Amino acid sequence: MRTQEIAGRLAALSHPARLAILEYLSGNDGCACRDVVDCLPLAQSTVSQHLKVLLEAGLITHERHMPRSTYRLNREALRSVSLQLNSLVDQCCSVSCCGSGKT
Repeated sequence: MRTQEIAGRLAALSHPARLAILEYLSGNDGCACRDVVDCLPLAQSTVSQHLKVLLEAGLITHERHMPRSTYRLNREALRSVSLQLNSLVDQCCSVSCCGSGKT
């Protein structure tokens, strides 16, 4: 994964509301914006904006099925972020880098 891509995904993960949305989506196999609004103490416009950020970062997917749209967690994208972040931490905390190898 490119540095810019992972930075964008980490930026999208940096807001508590977006983390709450991802957590909600992780327990469901697709939800409408209204479903997310009903479970979180956020206005519909706020949820829509956060969904847009998550979608642009590739962390969720969106399918239009009239009359409603469905959002789903992109588990592969989240897995990729996790692997990249773990790799970065491993590189930064290796014995040759930190001296002791302890965090």
